[in-house]
Amino acid sequence: MLRYSSLLFICSVFVFPSTSLYAEKVKREDREPEAATGYEHKQAVIAKKFMVSAANPYATQAGVNVLKNGGSAIDAAVAIQAMLSLVEPQSSGLGGGSFMLYWDNENKQLHTFDGRETAPKNVNAYLFMQDDKPMKWRDAVVGGRSVGVPGVLKSLEMAHQEFGSLKWSTLFEDAAKVAEEGFVVSARLERLVGLKFHPGLETMSPAKDYFYPNGEALKQGTLKTNQPLANVFRDIASTGTDVFYKGSLAEKIANSAQSSAINPGLITAKDMADYKAVKRPPVCGKYRKFKVCGMAPPSSGGVNVLQILKTLEKFELHKSTPASVSLMHLYTQSTRLAYADRSVYIADSDFYQLPFSALVNPKYLAQRANLIETTRDLGKADPGNPFDVSSLAVDTSFELPNTSHFSIVDAKGNAVSMTSSIEFAFGSGLMVEGFLLNNQLTDFSLSPSANGKLVLNRVEPNKRPRSAMSPTMVFDENDQLILVIGSPGGSRIISYVAQTLIGVLDWQMNIQEAINLPKVTNRNDYTALEKGTDAETFKAQFEAWGHNVKVIDLNSGLHGIQIKNKTLIGGADPRREGVAMGE
Repeated sequence: MLRYSSLLFICSVFVFPSTSLYAEKVKREDREPEAATGYEHKQAVIAKKFMVSAANPYATQAGVNVLKNGGSAIDAAVAIQAMLSLVEPQSSGLGGGSFMLYWDNENKQLHTFDGRETAPKNVNAYLFMQDDKPMKWRDAVVGGRSVGVPGVLKSLEMAHQEFGSLKWSTLFEDAAKVAEEGFVVSARLERLVGLKFHPGLETMSPAKDYFYPNGEALKQGTLKTNQPLANVFRDIASTGTDVFYKGSLAEKIANSAQSSAINPGLITAKDMADYKAVKRPPVCGKYRKFKVCGMAPPSSGGVNVLQILKTLEKFELHKSTPASVSLMHLYTQSTRLAYADRSVYIADSDFYQLPFSALVNPKYLAQRANLIETTRDLGKADPGNPFDVSSLAVDTSFELPNTSHFSIVDAKGNAVSMTSSIEFAFGSGLMVEGFLLNNQLTDFSLSPSANGKLVLNRVEPNKRPRSAMSPTMVFDENDQLILVIGSPGGSRIISYVAQTLIGVLDWQMNIQEAINLPKVTNRNDYTALEKGTDAETFKAQFEAWGHNVKVIDLNSGLHGIQIKNKTLIGGADPRREGVAMGE
């Protein structure tokens, strides 16, 4: 059973910023629509048997329940994602996609599952062009045009068929029960609904009726039921994912997008039926004595996190501290270089022949690292030349930070790092049978070309848009798993994960301490310092070195597990409402 009293307590201690702080947060050029909703001090959680860290207490508890019943990490992942679809609808759900790393501890093998959405068969590269100009991002994200074929369920089913222990039919019980009996609306969900940032949510039925009953935004403490979603959970549990990808529910999803009053879409029931999750080789590389592994493209996380770390490898980070302005300057320069490459060279690897391994080649990254100056900002960095090509343009996608991440280690040492998303806050705004549909197609470049050059991450039929989602695992010199980590945060995800890895691997912090670090990001644009933290003290020196600095809320949502001396250490981001629990 879920412990409602403890969940109520956890949600009640979240502290919120003023409206003026939020107004500063959501300046359009920053594109941070989900916004910071509070900060709750958290401590590391210690366990010996298993551990779950997820973005909502209900979801964490659902995963713990599965593990207590003898389930595997994959079993727990299914239960957690189902619960997140209910209690964290703004961030992920059945209508979205995912990337998952799975560590098979018995066979010492790492597997990755690509459940990213795909573009409908009938799209073309000009999907988001109007009058020869790309649509404004606030116009493009709402309605049916931006909806990709959801992939999260297929990915989970594929993983479960290979690595599940408990019956599939049992894994949706908690989510279905809570959907029927009601979950307690959290302070975070109330805040995000009440801010009314989504351009269409208040006007698009049935979402407006669900999130604004009787015209009023959901209130914290309300017991909210969702019977249509409970029915979907039970149907999926009893018959598998065919009930979602074929038949009447697939028709409803397609019709919802096609008949949207705002931006009618192109997704069809055949697109749904044809969807396939994909197993891909992981991207792994050495950082000092460690092996760091992530997802291959269309995720940019595996490549770009490694790029950041490797370009910093020649610097003795362990001799500095997180409060070192010199060190954090170096960090912003390494991220500049990684994001410059990302904007040109990362896209769905099924649609191009460039070997993305060239982007993490040690010789190439050593050349890139030589561009870093210790007391001067690079300014706008140019992409490197890892390939013998010169005909690609920088893309114009808008990756928005409404995503969720959870980490799991089960009693046998198997582990899951999974990041899932519906993209914008509350996705496309279209709701079908109690769940929201994604707007992931806006992760493609809105314009297919620039200055006469094609964009690699352009819209194409059946293609998967590029993503910053960065589920990551780290292994020691003996190939033993020591860290499971990931985060939401739009294009900043890469930075959040890389900075946390440095905290654990270089500064010997525990996972919670590393997650708590004041955030500093630079996406090859400006240097962002987390408001209200010690990072603000870097501003004057950074500006003296040529940085364009903005002090803003940085809304990471890191959830991780560290394995040290046969002990599991769980961490959850204090900037969100998630918790770690173990036994």
